[in-house]
Order: sequence, then structure tokens, then C-alpha cells
Amino acid sequence: MVAINQHRLVPVHTVLTEEETQEMLDNLSITKSELPKILINDPIFNEIEAKTGDVICIDRFSRITGTSKYYRVVVNE
Repeated sequence: MVAINQHRLVPVHTVLTEEETQEMLDNLSITKSELPKILINDPIFNEIEAKTGDVICIDRFSRITGTSKYYRVVVNE
């Protein structure tokens, strides 16, 4: 069986440090509460260590646009 984060259709998920999170929020001029949410029970969290309140960077690849970064904040519900 293949680990979910190793499957070619699952984009790379990375937990940002507090410094990286603050830099990203400052660059985008937003607050953490304005980010889209991802549930802590999402299957990807079986493979990466994240806790409620962490910000996840998702690197999605497109043949047309290349790699794009998407950010999500981890929530319980």
C-alpha cells in the first residue's frame, strides 16, 4: 500500500514554522483567520505532523502554470 503523501495525485503538504507563517501573512496582508481551513482529520495528517492552528502550505502542480502555493489553517471542525 502506498502512503497517501507519496501518491502522485496528492500535492506536497508542508507545515509552516511560526516565522514562515508570519512572513506569508505579512506578504499577503491577511490574518490567519482569513485563510481557508483544513480539518485535522484530513487523511494527509496521518502522514505529516500538524496540530490545530498550524498553517499548511500545499504545492500544487499544473502543466500550464507550474507550481502554485495554497495555504490552509488546521482546524478541529
